[in-house]
Amino acid sequence: EVRDIGSLLNRSNFSMITIDTDDLKVKYPTIFQLMRDLKGMAENNAAINRKLHLHRESLFAANAIYADLYANEDGSLPATFQIYYWIGWKPDPSQPKPLKPQQSDVSLKDLHKLEDIAHTMGTADLPKDKT
Repeated sequence: EVRDIGSLLNRSNFSMITIDTDDLKVKYPTIFQLMRDLKGMAENNAAINRKLHLHRESLFAANAIYADLYANEDGSLPATFQIYYWIGWKPDPSQPKPLKPQQSDVSLKDLHKLEDIAHTMGTADLPKDKT
């Protein structure tokens, strides 16, 4: 969960934390390609009391069950991966500080009346481009 990542980063003294997430949907022809990718992402079983070897029959049975329960119309097997992107800063004197909240003369709820407001209040003279 995003909340858990934020809490972990906060407890590790990161500040100005930004977290984003994407859901990546992938189709696999069989469960074997899915398991290969999971192993490549180090998402295989990390339990200390796990069996070191899976029997061939167990793998074929798992493939048949997964295909029976979740296969797409084209026979492919769906998998969704949730990817988290995050950035944070460790405290440092050179660290950027957040800006103070600013006040506006115009409310966002009046944005649809922008032309009328500009006509009433006047517009600022902006410098002309010298191009």
